[in-house]
Amino acid sequence: MKFGHIPLADAIGSISAHAVRAGETVLRKGSRVTPEMAERLKAAGVTGLVAATLDPDDVHEDEAAATLAAKLAGQGIRIDSPFTGRANLFADANGVLRVDRARVDAANAVDEAITFATLPAFRPVSVGEMVATVKIIPYAVPRAALEAAIAQAGAPLISVAPYVRRRIAAISTLLPGLKPSVVTKTMEVLSQRLLPAEATVVFEERVPHETAPLADALRRALAASPDIVIVFGASAISDRRDIIPAAVEAAGGRIEHLGMPVDPGNLLLIADIGGSPVLGAPGCARSPKENGFDWVLQRLLAGLPVGRAEVMGLGVGGLLMEIKSRPQPRAEPPKG
Repeated sequence: MKFGHIPLADAIGSISAHAVRAGETVLRKGSRVTPEMAERLKAAGVTGLVAATLDPDDVHEDEAAATLAAKLAGQGIRIDSPFTGRANLFADANGVLRVDRARVDAANAVDEAITFATLPAFRPVSVGEMVATVKIIPYAVPRAALEAAIAQAGAPLISVAPYVRRRIAAISTLLPGLKPSVVTKTMEVLSQRLLPAEATVVFEERVPHETAPLADALRRALAASPDIVIVFGASAISDRRDIIPAAVEAAGGRIEHLGMPVDPGNLLLIADIGGSPVLGAPGCARSPKENGFDWVLQRLLAGLPVGRAEVMGLGVGGLLMEIKSRPQPRAEPPKG
């Protein structure tokens, strides 16, 4: 692509790099200079302009953006028509965004003219939400660069995993100091979290914070065929031998992982009973503010794997906003 100031007589077929106003005649930035427009500009006294002239092997910005977007988009993604070298990608389903960061970086590294930006991976998204954009910086790119970016991507690298788990069992354990209103509020907050996935609580029970009663409740919950079981403990889980993990094992389950490098949300338990995921919720799950519980719950609702490897990879970006109601804040408030 050639770029620079050229005589008006040589500008026909080129792309105007800037808006040109001459009397009543207006040539918009990014417009092709037609013979008719050149005559009007000449009549208005224009002798030359800054323009881009494409080489035979160049791909126009809109075509390049549309082509790349089509190659990068996977399941649950809709692409809008390109404009000014930009093609926007939107979620076509409610779910969790999946992005292959390594391949996005590789595609972006091919040529400075080609850029691809996305929302963070595993973010919950809704229908119609913009999730990514392809932007071609100049007015065209060499075809070889476009093909190299496509080759680096290799295959679609952004998609939406739709919500597939919609039947939720919720069990709350009770201690004398826990007010019933707290449990009621917790269930209201959970219902709000489940709304985007159109998931509902199909089993709900409250039992003493003891191993045997909780194990029995877990067995009853499984009889309701839930997709996910959530246990809200009256007391936080502090060890694999604590009440909630012990109850899971007594009900025939196994502990997958305890703890996560996300704060708030450190004290989260991931377990399994007969193939059904079981979450021991951290105390922050009672709050509507985003916390580590949200990150794990959303992935499970979308049917994505959540085990030790996935959880322990959440540390970068895992320091979230403090929750004021937290019994033990991570830092003392400033004095004065």
